Amino acid sequence: MSGSSDPTPERHRVVVVGGGFGGLYAVRKLRHAPVDITLVDRRNFHLFQPLVYQVATGALSPGEVAAPLRGIFKRNENVSVVLGEVTGFDLARRRVIVDRSVTESGLGELPYDSLIVAGGSRYSYFGRDEWKPFAPDIKSVESALEVRRRVLIAFEAAENERSPERRDAWLTFLVVGAGPTGVELAGQIAEIARDTLRRDFRTIDPRGARILLVEMDDRMLPQFPPRLSARAANALEQLGVMPMPGHKVVDIEDDFVTLADPSGREERVPAHTVVWAAGVVASELAGRLASEADVGVDRTGRVPVGPDLTLAGHPEVFAIGDMAQVHDSEGEPVPLPGVAPVAIQEGRYAAHVIRERLRGKESRPFHYRDKGNLATIGRSKAVADIKGLQLSGFLAWVIWLTVHLFYLVGFQNRLLVVLRWGFSFATRGRGARLITTGTGGTVGTTPDEPDHPRGPPRERLGSGRN
Repeated sequence: MSGSSDPTPERHRVVVVGGGFGGLYAVRKLRHAPVDITLVDRRNFHLFQPLVYQVATGALSPGEVAAPLRGIFKRNENVSVVLGEVTGFDLARRRVIVDRSVTESGLGELPYDSLIVAGGSRYSYFGRDEWKPFAPDIKSVESALEVRRRVLIAFEAAENERSPERRDAWLTFLVVGAGPTGVELAGQIAEIARDTLRRDFRTIDPRGARILLVEMDDRMLPQFPPRLSARAANALEQLGVMPMPGHKVVDIEDDFVTLADPSGREERVPAHTVVWAAGVVASELAGRLASEADVGVDRTGRVPVGPDLTLAGHPEVFAIGDMAQVHDSEGEPVPLPGVAPVAIQEGRYAAHVIRERLRGKESRPFHYRDKGNLATIGRSKAVADIKGLQLSGFLAWVIWLTVHLFYLVGFQNRLLVVLRWGFSFATRGRGARLITTGTGGTVGTTPDEPDHPRGPPRERLGSGRN
């Protein structure tokens, strides 16, 4: 049943921080419970992170992989959405501190009886944050649009370049990190060069582009069984991608990347377009929550939680998703992959615990049900590891499509994505190949990144916001 739109003292107040997978599924599980829920996020939409790389490569538009939070919960009167950035916690007073300056409301406090923090993660540049302007990630809509702009600008610049050396540098694309995101991104860039753009230019042949996929591990997709990693590497090579396992990035500048091979020998690769997809650390919220609870964080910045996903000494506070390190009843860390299914299951579990407590019941410790790993490489090419069943090729690709459509939020988005994918499969085209500007500034500039000279003069063609 749905509660009243006006919270009352008798009703249990739940604050959920973060509208990603963990927070979204926690609210979904709680929305018919006798509680009042406040969902806080600095963005007004839920972003379907597994498909953001397709925004970066022009296969999809931002609005097709995102859904407004207010729209998702518009029929649930006991769910309120607050647009703002959480800046701190007061666990003693059970308050969440929120900066609502985006709506010119200033700082505010949200009281809670139960708190679920799902702050997510961000990419780690391994202490070399100065590389970020040269090698953007694809963690947000803005950064994905910036990657799309850089990829398309590179072909445009190569078309007008007279020097063969400089043209080759523009046609060299380097992806750092060969996990699922890096592999999927490299495969998409290869398909753009090989299929989508092959007749669009008069001076260059886009099929001559070099796509380098750099990975510190000794194989692609190290999270997968070696057999599937080998098949993925072979499929990438067929697309024109050059896998470079055992290599690490030593330096990145505006027009080159320095790599070290397994023997330590360094090579300077001229390249203007670099995308970062290697390593993640917990969001800053994990550190703030840990500091307030007087506990430490692990080497990736995650806050420790117990078997029921709560903070030590604060059973009313749950931390879930990529920002939390789960420990078992013996205090030993539980290894969990940083993937969406973990956050989804933890969000549902935290909501279940709250509901059971309201009934005066205890809950069992959290247990992750591993449903397998999926990664797509390109058209009709994917790998799947599902409970020991190892698949590759067309069947794995169909499973990948089905699973992602199932978890995509909103019927309209599912329909639009199916139509987009069907059009792309039939024509090898991409309907979102627009070179757009950033938000309120020079092309490609995001609110937390300074503009950096990258490529030819940037023209303001349109808005990069959805």
